[in-house]
Amino acid sequence: MLKKIALSLFLSVCFSALFAQSELNATVRVSTPQLQKNDRRVFDQLETSLREFLNNTKWTQDVFEQEERIKCNFILTISTEEDNNVFRAELAVQATRPVYGSGYETPLISHLDKDVVFTYEQNQPIEFLADATDNQNISALFAFYAYIILGLDYDSFSPYGGEQHLLTAQQIVTNIQNSSTNNTPGWRPADGGKNRNRYWIMENLLNPRVKPYRAAMYSYHRKGLDTFSSDMDAAKGVILAALEEVEKVNTAYFNSMIVQMFANAKRDELVEMFKIAGKPQKDRVSQIMIKIDPANSQKYREIGS
Repeated sequence: MLKKIALSLFLSVCFSALFAQSELNATVRVSTPQLQKNDRRVFDQLETSLREFLNNTKWTQDVFEQEERIKCNFILTISTEEDNNVFRAELAVQATRPVYGSGYETPLISHLDKDVVFTYEQNQPIEFLADATDNQNISALFAFYAYIILGLDYDSFSPYGGEQHLLTAQQIVTNIQNSSTNNTPGWRPADGGKNRNRYWIMENLLNPRVKPYRAAMYSYHRKGLDTFSSDMDAAKGVILAALEEVEKVNTAYFNSMIVQMFANAKRDELVEMFKIAGKPQKDRVSQIMIKIDPANSQKYREIGS
């Protein structure tokens, strides 16, 4: 009997560990090309700690199988080291979503956060509490983008499915704004100027004017890309209709950060997808994307070439 109880407890622990795994399958790289410091141990440890933080944290109440974990990549490029272990850096964030019936993975986000400041000491654990106002800036930063990735991924599978995760990301922003100890940039409306920071990512995603964009992301991915292998022409029609909605959001909320983030993530995908299409579709996709992403007009002209 004791052996059976022990075996039962062992299996219970094993199954708990299996089902408590993170929703993320994250890679992390810490790069220091401009630093003169020869001892990389502190940065290697930071890299390992951040990777373990992302991959060992249970971010939602949902159960993810190993193969369902969201692939994401974080590159933290440290430019300067200041006094008291304060670092300035840029953070590149990328995440993908598998497309049903294919081996293709579509980008959900491809974003460069240029205004990162954090404090880190060797052997310092990376810890985060969702409701705390005194989280380390480095843990809050990576948790913020973890919830953004979750929100975008869930939105792509069901209409507004990522709402709860986006609200959690918003709470991180609010907590830092209310913190008496965290004055690092990127979390407040005026930080950096041009409405381009973490505050504005959240403001955009939860703004009523942007709701049609989020609905379009469901159509783009679930009704468009996921049906591509079975009916390519119909799928392209759905994706074009989703782009029409993105264009409307761009008109209603001109220069919104989230529309530019969409263009950054989907630019190459759209060009390759619509190179093989009828002329009316090619022309319309080019017209929409040049309007919302004029800096890359030449790229979209490749669709019709």
